[in-house]
Amino acid sequence: MTLAAVGIVYGDIGTSPLYTLKTVFDPAHGLALTHHNLLGIVSLIFWGLTLIVSLKYVTLVLRADNRGEGGIMALMALVLSSVSKLSRWHFPLMVIGVFGATLFYGDSVITPAISVLSAIEGLEVATPAFSPYVVPLTMVVLVALYSVQSHGTAGIGRYFAPIMVLWFAALAIMGVLNIIKSPHILAALNPMHAATFLMNNGFVAFVALGAVVLALTGAEALYADMGHFGKQPIRLAWFLIAFPALALNYLGQGGLLLAHPEAVSNPFYQQLGSWSVYPLVILSTMATVIASQATISGTFSMTKQAIALGFLPRMRVRHTSESEIGQIYIPAVNWLQLFVVLLAVVGFGSSENLAAAYGIAVTATMLCTTILTFFVIRYRWKMNLALCWAATGFFLVIDVSLVSASALKLFHGGWFPLLLGSILFIVMLTWKRGRQLVFDNLEKHAIPLDDFLASLFIAPPLRVPGTAIFLRGESDGVPHALLHNLLHNKVLHERVIFLTVFMHEEPWVPRNEQVNVLDLGHQCYQVNVHYGFKDEPDIPAALALAQGAGDGGEFAFEMMETSFFIARQTIISTPGSGMMPWREHLFVTMSRNARTAADYYQIPSNRVIELGTQVEI
Repeated sequence: MTLAAVGIVYGDIGTSPLYTLKTVFDPAHGLALTHHNLLGIVSLIFWGLTLIVSLKYVTLVLRADNRGEGGIMALMALVLSSVSKLSRWHFPLMVIGVFGATLFYGDSVITPAISVLSAIEGLEVATPAFSPYVVPLTMVVLVALYSVQSHGTAGIGRYFAPIMVLWFAALAIMGVLNIIKSPHILAALNPMHAATFLMNNGFVAFVALGAVVLALTGAEALYADMGHFGKQPIRLAWFLIAFPALALNYLGQGGLLLAHPEAVSNPFYQQLGSWSVYPLVILSTMATVIASQATISGTFSMTKQAIALGFLPRMRVRHTSESEIGQIYIPAVNWLQLFVVLLAVVGFGSSENLAAAYGIAVTATMLCTTILTFFVIRYRWKMNLALCWAATGFFLVIDVSLVSASALKLFHGGWFPLLLGSILFIVMLTWKRGRQLVFDNLEKHAIPLDDFLASLFIAPPLRVPGTAIFLRGESDGVPHALLHNLLHNKVLHERVIFLTVFMHEEPWVPRNEQVNVLDLGHQCYQVNVHYGFKDEPDIPAALALAQGAGDGGEFAFEMMETSFFIARQTIISTPGSGMMPWREHLFVTMSRNARTAADYYQIPSNRVIELGTQVEI
């Protein structure tokens, strides 16, 4: 599991040495390559990895798991379940969590673009003749990568760990060789060099801090992937493999620049001399493809969680592995992300330009994670307020500083992930608010189910053979589909089941707690199905679980004698209260294009009867 974690979790942060020092000393930033500046920057990177990744994420944040699951959506769900819905903190915390999640999407667009682009740029080091082909080759690699997503990562995943172990070994060896040549660089391990650099260089140091952030990209991924590997393998992989290799390589690149300042144009590819460029391009391309794969898979996983938590409309989700439930493929997300990634590659054109766009998304997500972690410690773990501030306040100061430094690049590319995040932020909150308006409308016109059934069976309609299952919301009252069926067909099946699906703010619901049955009398039953946001909704499987809930086998389902009645809602935007007209129209458009409930819940299509109903918002 530790080796697998190296392959999946640390691809993003593991490929940062490709472009970090090159970007820090980019002439556009105004930082001169001097002995003291170099020691200060390498010291900042080393202690950044130590404090933010090792201490904050690996030691503290990994403890804030939601039944073993991590990531900002799981963290937000954990916080919201710890804070009462009536609390004044509930809505602001939801907004922070959603904003952090949308910035992760921005990050997941830039990661494939900058990683693959910086790997292919190694060809320019070999010969400038390759310069015109860097962007086209990058686009070819990315199109190939996204085209194989539908086949899943099970086939190629087994090669991830060996390749990334080889990558980290190469980083460590190159670092050691250059440290031996310039041992003075080891002075950077003294944090005073980082502190002196920040104090002596003022605004230039502040600007450089925004580039140093590039060494920390991917820290959020180790938290997001906790559910796949567990805390212990992720910690072992970091402290035994990833951290030592990264620290050695950054020190090695610093040693190279001490001895050969002219190598600053691309220090990574000049660590071993010209003979190594082509092998390093091949190895780094494979490593960056793996890093990109991790963020693509993370995007699919987060989208599925957002759908389950009610922040995005239902989409088609395909499972690419029979044994691994977490391996999924969402076609709409895949192709939309590829389009935006290619747009970023063509629009920015180089890893230096993309680096400016990278930092702000990463640091803002880190800040959101720190804030949410504070509320977990305070309201979930019930820790003393002073202890909560002590645990997170230090990281809050660091995160605010990094966000501020990255914000300086707002007009040099930083706007790009913020624009992507803002669009998704509006979409998510519009969908959440729209569903709430629909819920309120249905609740306002709901007929209490118990009273309706009591009056219905005073003079019962004709009962026909078979089972009718009516899907109803958490407080819908009598399903519209039942009212339509009685109005038009004037019959009732011999067994009627009202089925309600509850989505909980936790990743998994144990199978023995997923289904419960309530007898309403007259062969009518209320079946409640409970899912977590990482469970796979499957109504036929839930009904199979319910078979033991009845007496004498009365809950044995024969699918060919069962009909599912579903009300297809047509949402209509009306003037007045609710949302702004453009948001209502956006919600209506998303609602019309959402995956049907029958498809999402895996109900056999030949057993579904849809009856239309209009809902005004």
